[in-house]
Amino acid sequence: MTAVGEQMTTGAGEEMHALVERLYPLCRSITGDGVRATLKIVGEYVPLQVHEVPTGTQVLDWTVPQEWNIRDAYVADSSGRRVVDFAASSLHVLGYSVPVSRTMPLSELRAHLHTLPDHPNWVPYRTSYYKPEWGFCLAQETLDAMPDGEYEVRVDSTLADGHLTYAEHVVPGQVQDEVIVSCHVCHPSLANDNLAGIAVATFLARALAQQTPYYTYRFIYAPGTIGAITWLARNAERVERVKHGLVLACAGDPGQLTYKQSRRGDAEIDRVMRHVLAASERPHRVNEFTPYGYDERQYCSPGFDLGVGSLSRTPYAGYLEYHTSADNPDFVSPDAMEDTLAVCREAFAVLDGNRRYVNLSPYGEPQLGRRGLYDSLGGRSDAKQAEMAMLWVLSLSDGEHGLLDVAERSGLPFDTVAAAADALHGAGLIKA
Repeated sequence: MTAVGEQMTTGAGEEMHALVERLYPLCRSITGDGVRATLKIVGEYVPLQVHEVPTGTQVLDWTVPQEWNIRDAYVADSSGRRVVDFAASSLHVLGYSVPVSRTMPLSELRAHLHTLPDHPNWVPYRTSYYKPEWGFCLAQETLDAMPDGEYEVRVDSTLADGHLTYAEHVVPGQVQDEVIVSCHVCHPSLANDNLAGIAVATFLARALAQQTPYYTYRFIYAPGTIGAITWLARNAERVERVKHGLVLACAGDPGQLTYKQSRRGDAEIDRVMRHVLAASERPHRVNEFTPYGYDERQYCSPGFDLGVGSLSRTPYAGYLEYHTSADNPDFVSPDAMEDTLAVCREAFAVLDGNRRYVNLSPYGEPQLGRRGLYDSLGGRSDAKQAEMAMLWVLSLSDGEHGLLDVAERSGLPFDTVAAAADALHGAGLIKA
């Protein structure tokens, strides 16, 4: 299956990386103009329906917070030189910092400065969404070079009633049952931890739109946690249509692929991802569900209990560059994103093709040669495999087993099993 996926996505890696580079400078948070600017760019690749949810809206056990926007921020020394400058990187400001304009000694300022002593030239990513605070993030080596004295501190931001913004893109299917693909759009300049996921989701949506998928695919671009909760609160009537789902994050780093199973552990998406990863012979890990991580924990919360897993390369907090300035466009690669995209396409091909059939000639083995089914295999290098696939499909087409069951039990590739089912269906030997 790997070769098929690679052939389908050749060239997409460079385009995805270009999208990451374009989005990287924007200052995103859980609300604000940075999210809107991000969605506007994504909307150039796939059409989006953008939703604005007012501050104060009750969403499950949460409330949509005030909207945060920032124009400028800096720490300047006595000569006016900006030693920490938001204009150089959106990571330099504590996310959701309240406005401040003061002059203070370094001894007082230190309490508001965040560094990574173990990585003295990296800038950390820090936030204070729900507690009024202000602060700056900087390299330890920058702090070490700051002499005692007075510093001008300014955060030109607003925290006021506004909206939480999220967006959806829908690829219509043959049925109304849905597969959701979710990625978070709330992090500032972090290339792997969220931009690679946004890029893979966007190019996956473009690829599916060129087909006629069986399921309807709904792509959700929302701020982490509060965004997914808001979507669930506003779509309670649609949740019953969601049959499968995948959260995409950390999709472009050099690590091996990692699939985190849904809370159920035996959801169809879990079985599909295990099968696809194993059949592809890619290095990979399959992890059990834990109620910590990305938005799979919202979709899998017990009241909803959706069959939603999470696909990443190295999981959150599993790489040194996580939530630091080292998670930049150089850290993610076109090849890694292209590989993640290929796996998604392979998995959704299995989801879409996992039908259940009923054998219309269940008493004894039907004569395949008389129907030209053996002749159709003539000259194929995999003729014996294709023949076995037909026999397995006939054997397990009892209305209870799907084609994924056939592939797992027979050890045959899913696409070979699906091709056999198509041939048998065309010959009138099985029905859906």
